[in-house]
Amino acid sequence: MAVRPRVFVVEDHAATAHALKSYLEVCGYLVETAADVRSAVQFSTSSEFDVLICDLHLPDGTGWELMKKLSAARPIQAIAFSAYDGPEDRRRSKEVGFAEHITKGSNPDGLLEAVRRLAGSAATAS
Repeated sequence: MAVRPRVFVVEDHAATAHALKSYLEVCGYLVETAADVRSAVQFSTSSEFDVLICDLHLPDGTGWELMKKLSAARPIQAIAFSAYDGPEDRRRSKEVGFAEHITKGSNPDGLLEAVRRLAGSAATAS
C-alpha cells in the first residue's frame, strides 16, 4: 500500500482552507490545516508533513516569517499561496525558501502539479 503524502495548509480564510483541504484529499493527499503562525508552529513541532502550502498574510504574522521559523528546524518543501503576486512578493518568497509562489484564484491544476513535484522531492530527500 502506497503512503499518502501529507500536506500542511496554513490559511486564515476558513472557506479557502476548507476548499484546499477537500480538493487535495480528493486528489489523494492527507491534509492538515492551521489558521495562523502560532498554530502552524505548534503543529509542526509534533507532526510531520511533506509539503507546506502557506498564505503569506496571516493574522499574527506572515508566511515568510513562518517559513523562516520552520525551515530553521528542518528542510521544508513549500508553496507560497497568496493573492499578492508582485515581483517583490515573489522575490521575498524565493528568498525565504518557498519553492513555488502560486497566486490564489489561478487554475488549481498548477497548484496540484506543484504539490506533486514537491511531494516527490520530499520523498526522495527522506
